[in-house]
Amino acid sequence: MSNLRRFVSYYRYEWKLFLLDMVCACLIAVMDLVFPMITRVFMKDLIPNRQLRLMVIYVGALLLMYAVRLVLQYIVDYWGHVVGVRMEYRMRKDLFSHLQTMDFRFFDNTRVGHLMSRIVNDLRDVSELAHHGPEDVFIASLMLIGSFLYLVNINLQLTLIVFIFVPFIAWFAMSRRNKMSKAFRQERERIAEVNADLENSLSGMRVAKSYTNEDFEMNRFDIANVNFKEAREEAFKRMAEYTSGLNFLTNTLNVAVLGFGGLYMYYGIIDIADLTAYLMFISFFLQPIRRLTAFTQQYQQGMSGFSRFVELMETKPEIVDSPDAVELMDVKGRIELRNVSFKYHEKSPVLYDVDLEIEPGKTIALVGPSGGGKTTLCHLIPRFYDVTQGGIYVDGQDVRDIQLYSLRKNIGLVQQDVFLFTGSIKDNILYGDPTASDDAVIEAAKSAGIHEFVMTLPDQYDTYVGERGVMLSGGQKQRISIARAFLKNPPILILDEATSSLDNATELIIQESLDRLSEGRTTLIIAHRLSTIRHADEIIVLEEGRIVERGSHEELLEKNGVYAELHKSNTKREGAGVVA
Repeated sequence: MSNLRRFVSYYRYEWKLFLLDMVCACLIAVMDLVFPMITRVFMKDLIPNRQLRLMVIYVGALLLMYAVRLVLQYIVDYWGHVVGVRMEYRMRKDLFSHLQTMDFRFFDNTRVGHLMSRIVNDLRDVSELAHHGPEDVFIASLMLIGSFLYLVNINLQLTLIVFIFVPFIAWFAMSRRNKMSKAFRQERERIAEVNADLENSLSGMRVAKSYTNEDFEMNRFDIANVNFKEAREEAFKRMAEYTSGLNFLTNTLNVAVLGFGGLYMYYGIIDIADLTAYLMFISFFLQPIRRLTAFTQQYQQGMSGFSRFVELMETKPEIVDSPDAVELMDVKGRIELRNVSFKYHEKSPVLYDVDLEIEPGKTIALVGPSGGGKTTLCHLIPRFYDVTQGGIYVDGQDVRDIQLYSLRKNIGLVQQDVFLFTGSIKDNILYGDPTASDDAVIEAAKSAGIHEFVMTLPDQYDTYVGERGVMLSGGQKQRISIARAFLKNPPILILDEATSSLDNATELIIQESLDRLSEGRTTLIIAHRLSTIRHADEIIVLEEGRIVERGSHEELLEKNGVYAELHKSNTKREGAGVVA
């Protein structure tokens, strides 16, 4: 019921169109009841009494009525569906907006294909349910009541026989509804699995081809596809049981009316005009029953998707603004980590009692073996995750007391794995500040050292980069990412192994851009290539989540500890020409 109330609440945005649809549908139902009434009048009165003039008037009136019905039917079929489409649009918009509020932990644990299925497929039948649901229930109720009253007026005994079938039809519909509902919900879950596997396989197509694993991907996809096929077959099996059983009951009702009606006519209880009108009204009486059965099927399909929509909408992010969160103003860039510990879920802590102070405008490098907690530490500053213990402060304010938008607006992040959106070079640079002018975009590109390359392209800044920037080299993508950060112009900058995947020559070019980007900002650099962080004001060595050494490059080499060992190993790799 709570899901139903939430579903109904979406009608308030389109209540005028919805009201128009319902009024037109009501008038259509009334008009449909008029025809058998006039037929009875023709057969009982006008034809036997040879009243030609009245017959012409009635025929003319019917033609006019059906002309009006044509207009009403157009409104119902078009604008009624528009109501459903707009409701589906609003639900999809609300769901995507809600996903924007979710934190990193949610996306860590949720497959993208599942989310795509929730956004697209699960709301697929909502539009039809939103249009036909209320319309079918209202019209069916109106036609049932109208037909019943007129049938009683023709012959009470025959009408009571007819209504003996109604409880059996209702019982059958209710008994099959739950099974059909479960089957359609399972179908939704299986198509989500197919979407998830499909998204994963297509995204990794280059890896699959490079390892000649096409057959493996085919087999893996086929497992999910077979499961979906079986779930869909089961859903249609339940639907077939439901519809065929209901059709059998309604056909039996038709036979009963014909049999008992013929018997009553044989004994002179009713005449041929009444029986003809009765048989015509029975067809109208069965229409709402069929409408209600179709509605039940449609309701199960639509609400199974809507319930999954609600389930996701009710998933709350763990990281939200506190009630008294403040905006971060006039940022200097001082960062403090006080007794910070962190762990993912119930796993062992990734960081242990980390204390660190970074003065405004200083450059701090984080080094250490892989898995030491460097990236995790940097992700805690913009509050992608919340610390398990301790606190992180920016300009003396706990990040948990700062508005998320304000905090992240003042932090720039350049990562090793650059993500470019499908679109043009200009679109991707503008992601740093969507309101920036073309001149600002060009200036950012110049600062990142990518402008000259862009100008050699046929479409220059409007050049299409392909999905995830596949049409560009790693260095070109990295420089666009840096241009994006220049455009954002944040006072705090995090460089997460921004050059580790590049060759030495490209790294030198990129490093110059990064040096320009770091000027005048508080900068944290994560690096495996130690040659890129010698200029840092302080180097922090992290090992197994703890700070084990700290100092300048020269000071740490003199200590002959962990950093010195890393430096020796790094020097050997660079000397051998191996990219770390």
